[in-house]
Amino acid sequence: MNLRIVLLLGALSAFGPLAIDFYLPAFPTLALAFATDIEHVQLTLSAYFIGLAGGQLIYGPLADRFGRRKPLLFGVLLFSLASAICTLAGSLEWLIAARFLQALGGCAGMVISRAVVRDLCDPLASAKVFSQLMLVMGVAPILAPLLGGLLLAEFGWQSIFLCLTLFSAACALAIALWLPETLTQETPPHSLRQAPGKYLALLKDRQFVGHALTGGLVMAGMFSYIAGSPFVFIELYKVPTQHYGWLFGMNAAGFILFAQVNARLLGRHGPGYWLQHLIWVFLLGAVCLLAVSWLQPDALWCLLLPLFVIIASLGCLLPNASACAMAGHGNQAGSASAMLGFIQFTLAASASALVGLLHNGTAQPMATVICLCAFLATICTLLTARLPATSQLKLQ
Repeated sequence: MNLRIVLLLGALSAFGPLAIDFYLPAFPTLALAFATDIEHVQLTLSAYFIGLAGGQLIYGPLADRFGRRKPLLFGVLLFSLASAICTLAGSLEWLIAARFLQALGGCAGMVISRAVVRDLCDPLASAKVFSQLMLVMGVAPILAPLLGGLLLAEFGWQSIFLCLTLFSAACALAIALWLPETLTQETPPHSLRQAPGKYLALLKDRQFVGHALTGGLVMAGMFSYIAGSPFVFIELYKVPTQHYGWLFGMNAAGFILFAQVNARLLGRHGPGYWLQHLIWVFLLGAVCLLAVSWLQPDALWCLLLPLFVIIASLGCLLPNASACAMAGHGNQAGSASAMLGFIQFTLAASASALVGLLHNGTAQPMATVICLCAFLATICTLLTARLPATSQLKLQ
């Protein structure tokens, strides 16, 4: 695949994490600005997750009916508009609503980038390209909190959303100039009225649902960390806001590294094989994190070690789960990508909300939810591996 297209698809895939990670250092500042607490500020994160989950179900059928470019351009421009509205937010309720609208636009890039990869690649090649996209996506968690902390200190929280406005506008221009239409002319247009039937058929596909749930639970573990880490690092362990990004970026670097290791591992075995074996690394890290959280050590590094293992393992698990779920659905890649994203971000929204509900002034809520996600993901992976594979799934 053309490197320019890979970079653009990576940037589009990064809309979701970028719009999350960029403003994480601003949680305490937003709580002060709107005279509330961090637990209520976390509602802006939950609203974003809900918008990402529901919006993807809209873009999938649109991408299968009208092609990839037009719905993608619409979504990116909507994201840019909503980001500009966020800068003008005068209350927390206003910001929550704008974040929801922002998510409805941002999810277009996430859905359609996966569909474009499936248009152009077979399942094994898709897993390799997804790993390359993780390299581009992984830059966002490293740079976003760092830049967000600097902007917050110098120009206030509004500057964070202004940067998102400019970034998304640049992506819209790049789409118009560089991204070709990848939905082939040979593929007959899909009627939008067929969308519910397609989604129902996907939900009856046990291979698809199994891999989608595995990916969703793994992602839910990651977003539990994203939702809980501002309190744990900044409030509990008194890490300065401008240094929060360094800790966040360290884990993101592990994510990037293992995503690239995964691309090399796929030369030996398929994505299904590595998904079944590496899920145990995720579970081991989660169990260790839970144990450390209950001991409540004074040293932050005791938490950072298992967190690094957890986030790094996701660099292998997420692309492999996505490739396994999308395999065999090339004729309806948009709908399959949308349902995959819906499952993933519904679980992510639920997990992040649960972290807030369980808040007790320690790291235990974050660790408990991550461990629960890891345990369920492992069970789901093992059960899915026992299902008979179709002739289209060359995943082992």
